[in-house]
Amino acid sequence: MDPRKFRLGLLLALAAMALAFAAPLGHGAPALLLRPGLWQASTGAAVLFGLAAWFADWRAIVPGLAGVIITASISLLLLRDPGIAGAAAAGFWAIVVAAWLAAAMAVVALAAQRPIRQERRRLINIAVPLLFGATVFYLWEVAVRGFGVPAVLLPSPSAAAARFAASLPVLAGDFNQTFIRGVLIGYTIGCGSGLLVAILAHRFEFLGRGLLPLGNFFSALPLVGIAPIMVMWFGFDWPSKAAVVALVTFFPMLVNAIAGLSAAGHIERDLMRSYAAGPRQSLAKLYLPAALPFIFNALKINATLALIGAIVAEFFGTPTQGIGFRISTEAGRMAIDMVWAEIALAALAGMAFYGFVTLAERATTFWHPSYRT
Repeated sequence: MDPRKFRLGLLLALAAMALAFAAPLGHGAPALLLRPGLWQASTGAAVLFGLAAWFADWRAIVPGLAGVIITASISLLLLRDPGIAGAAAAGFWAIVVAAWLAAAMAVVALAAQRPIRQERRRLINIAVPLLFGATVFYLWEVAVRGFGVPAVLLPSPSAAAARFAASLPVLAGDFNQTFIRGVLIGYTIGCGSGLLVAILAHRFEFLGRGLLPLGNFFSALPLVGIAPIMVMWFGFDWPSKAAVVALVTFFPMLVNAIAGLSAAGHIERDLMRSYAAGPRQSLAKLYLPAALPFIFNALKINATLALIGAIVAEFFGTPTQGIGFRISTEAGRMAIDMVWAEIALAALAGMAFYGFVTLAERATTFWHPSYRT
């Protein structure tokens, strides 16, 4: 972290706060100096930015973050004024710029820290993406409401969150239809069969040479072309979605597992031969352990591909439930806030699924060099 650039960023945030005091906030809206309570809070935020600029090191994180919270809260409170929402002027955007600059400097300062204790490293590893994501959602919120963007084009995060909270029973049914039935079943079938075929291809060389070109061919097939065929074959309910997911996840697992099973070195293979180990023993004690990082790599790739495949398949035929079905129907009704609520549900489910696979990988392949500290 360059202290000079860090100090410059905070001084620019301080200058933006100074501009916000006198500049107009919106159409017919009184300036910040004429708003009791808010100008005192803005003064406190400016003092905190100045204090952080004075330190320009790890000690600046706490006052900088406190200033960010105060400044962001002021801007969100100002958006309740009808003269500002949809007609925000220079003074309001100066406050937003100050909050953004200070948040960016806080992220930079946190990311530059290299604490010795593992607990603090984990805390920083969590805090940096959380602060970065919160800043992105804050900018999205103030931009949509400050510029008065119509909800049919892009709703604010608060509107999507409110619709999410009000539609929990519907979202639960869609999650059960898409994720529990379609994704998990298809994921299990696709990954399991891909691994089994990879083991056979590793055992019999002609299978590997014949299947890999076919795998490259089928992996290049467009999903929007496969999905309607699966719907015609397996019907409109979850089996067709599971079939699409199985097809999407089969070949990444096949390719990665074959590469992993071939990753064992000559020394290890000669050692197994010297012990007179049979094919099953070599597979269980050498080839599969060596292939685990490759297998988990395929599982993580398929964790996202499976959800995408199930949602796309639901666009071509499904019962009256499902994430893809809801996105399609609600978009036709111009209920874009519900569309974003379904997108958020899919994103949360995908992140949780990916995180679960990652935790399983860490528990299983802790011996791998990439996890050594």
